[in-house]
Amino acid sequence: MAQSLAKVYVHLIFSTKGRTRWLTGEVRNELHAYLVGILRNLDSPSILVNSVDDHVHVLFCLSRNHAIKTVVEKIKASSSKWVKDKWPALRSFHWQNGYGAFSVSQSNVRSAKQYIANQEEHHRNMTFQEEFRRFLERYQVAYDERYVWD
Repeated sequence: MAQSLAKVYVHLIFSTKGRTRWLTGEVRNELHAYLVGILRNLDSPSILVNSVDDHVHVLFCLSRNHAIKTVVEKIKASSSKWVKDKWPALRSFHWQNGYGAFSVSQSNVRSAKQYIANQEEHHRNMTFQEEFRRFLERYQVAYDERYVWD
């Protein structure tokens, strides 16, 4: 085959360090737009970005030219610096060290979008840790609880 083709959907989840509730109001809305721009610049177009006060969900199509690790590092480093520069009162802002990246089949993109869109509803009854554990279990990811949270 002469041409390399790929379409890989990724549901990315990461939280603020210590689940500190930094992502409120104006910060949240502008952060979503900023993350969309970063992904566009990485040729990994976003499908949906949403968050609650302490974590972010991003559904995007991974560029065949970038490793997931590189995309996540660039998203987190760039957005962390941007938050601190834009809102000096948030100079202590940090993302957690890790992340969760989960594959989404073409047939499940719609349900992933609905899930991400309904974050506020989900978190009326569930913490970030509970939600993240459910993802790890659903995707059968082996993990050590001591090293998941920071």
